[in-house]
Amino acid sequence: MKPLLPRLSLSAFALLAMAPAALAGSSLTPSDGSDLPPADPDAIVTFQWENASITSNPPPDRYYFNGLYLGYVSPTGDVPNFASEIGRALWGAGQQRVSIDIQQQMFSPAATDARPPPAGDEPYAGTLLGNFSLIQDTNDWRSILGVDVGTIGEAALAEQTQNWFHNLIGQPHDLGWGYQMPDEPVLQFESSRIWRISTGHIGGLETDVLPNATIGVGNLWIYGLAGGVVRIGQGLASDYGVARIEPGMSGGAAYTPVKPFDWYFFAGADGQAWLYNATLAGEPFNATPSVGERTFVGELEAGVAVIVDGVRVSYTQVFQTQTFYGEHGGLHQWGSLVASFRF
Repeated sequence: MKPLLPRLSLSAFALLAMAPAALAGSSLTPSDGSDLPPADPDAIVTFQWENASITSNPPPDRYYFNGLYLGYVSPTGDVPNFASEIGRALWGAGQQRVSIDIQQQMFSPAATDARPPPAGDEPYAGTLLGNFSLIQDTNDWRSILGVDVGTIGEAALAEQTQNWFHNLIGQPHDLGWGYQMPDEPVLQFESSRIWRISTGHIGGLETDVLPNATIGVGNLWIYGLAGGVVRIGQGLASDYGVARIEPGMSGGAAYTPVKPFDWYFFAGADGQAWLYNATLAGEPFNATPSVGERTFVGELEAGVAVIVDGVRVSYTQVFQTQTFYGEHGGLHQWGSLVASFRF
């Protein structure tokens, strides 16, 4: 895979231009805006924590074990001209917002008490990314086009964050952070399309299906994702599903309440095809630890979301198949807690 990476810049910009149109298909929103949701004058701030310990069966730290996210979503229409013009050219009419966020993720081997970590176990790695995304909505679909810049390696501060938390809860430190991935800049592009298809009512409750397609390309990840979520509850038009930290099936951080109290239960599944994952295969421009990554990965998720007085709170339980050869412990799992506030 690494010989392909010098051509990454060309591939990234090609996918950046083509993927949204491919995901959208041939049906664009009418130019008169008749299929658009109402404008939303409020901004949104979102806090998110993903961790292997907030699950029904908490495992020890291993593999992907912690993610942190802090993000801002603008009111509709509060979009830079260059971003708005890209969205109009790619998708036609739609209510537009921008999202700006910062996220940190941490990865470790299963043998966190070994120094150095054993060969064949997932390497220690941390990522710290800043993201700028354009979100464009109709009543039937949401498109998200984003760029991430940041770092993988010591500058991501994964070791310091984990050590601080372990000191707080009285747990020992992992011993192998001295062997983590070295610093390398990251440039990553993501394009997603989520459709919202109403499937009627069951006992007075709304139901729908949210098909999801995502493409990511950069020197951190190259992958494609396809999946879907089914929901039952009230006020499903408020959003396009709960937020997840990438890479993963996500409805995004934007939402607009349609009732005083919106809520739903959900369950979903996706399949991912991977060409490259730097946290497993090693960094492209450094000699780093690596394991044999699996090409196909599946995820199951289930959870609940509530929107009350403009505040959205959700919990997602995620189950993931093996991501590399030699991974053990059955399905890897973690929980995702999200709280969003409108102002």
